[in-house]
Amino acid sequence: MVLGLVAEMAAWWTVLARRRSVWLVMTPTFVAMGVAAVLVGSPEPSRAVPAGTAAAVGAAGGVALYLATRVFVSVVQGWRAFREHAIRIYGRQAGVPLWAAVLLSAAVMVTGEELFWRGVFQARLSAALDARTAGAAFTWVAFVVANLPSANLAIMAGAVVGGAVWTVLGWWTRGFLASLVCHAVWTALMLSAPVVRLAGEAP
Repeated sequence: MVLGLVAEMAAWWTVLARRRSVWLVMTPTFVAMGVAAVLVGSPEPSRAVPAGTAAAVGAAGGVALYLATRVFVSVVQGWRAFREHAIRIYGRQAGVPLWAAVLLSAAVMVTGEELFWRGVFQARLSAALDARTAGAAFTWVAFVVANLPSANLAIMAGAVVGGAVWTVLGWWTRGFLASLVCHAVWTALMLSAPVVRLAGEAP
């Protein structure tokens, strides 16, 4: 669990400090975290809720989170630093076709991240503390900390708000499926219809 947290922190630091591509750094990191989660933790998809219900709620949550993100960005559009950070993280994804970006992010990276955080980290911590709510709360804090080295306001906003939503879904279902679907839908929408106007786009 600690190694996974440190790995994500190191990956974000590499993207920031070394100006590396998000795809070249974060993809193998999240894949490794997901594989480790499966090998070590045997994560449960949804122990407390039927899988179909968990997936449906996760998908609806992903759409709702995207719409809320658009509203938030429109409210803070005068916050120059936030806008610049958002454009910067989109820029780090340049050079990859949209279909490949969606596939890599929503299918590969999100799967690895959710298998680790909600599938193993949250489940193991909740069991160790013998308290699901405390385990969820500490998992959310750890998730936010793992994203701090990105030094990016947009990434941190996603970690704080999105992380809270995905953690609650994991708490409710006692598994990773709902949070994975929610995270994947939100990510796909964020890439397909960016919430900030990128360089070269018409008004």
